[in-house]
Amino acid sequence: MSVIAEIIDALEYKVEKLFEKSKGLEKNNQELRLELAKAVQIIQKQSEEMEALKKQYETLKIANSLLGSDNNKRETKLKINSLIREIDYCIAQLSD
Repeated sequence: MSVIAEIIDALEYKVEKLFEKSKGLEKNNQELRLELAKAVQIIQKQSEEMEALKKQYETLKIANSLLGSDNNKRETKLKINSLIREIDYCIAQLSD
């Protein structure tokens, strides 16, 4: 009977260790999920900032072209023509 008791004690010890390890892994998993959520928020914020900076850059390029810079005149003319077409379309929609 003592052999069976030793096996049961060893089994209980191993189960207890597995239970502790499982709890530790669950805690680690939860911490990693929080860290991932924070990283996703940071990435989203940086993406929004990047889009805002791209728009600002485009606006500055157009303003620079309008001030007499030769570098982006073609792009500026295309943008102005695009805006004029949009305005014409809106006027046509209002006229109908």
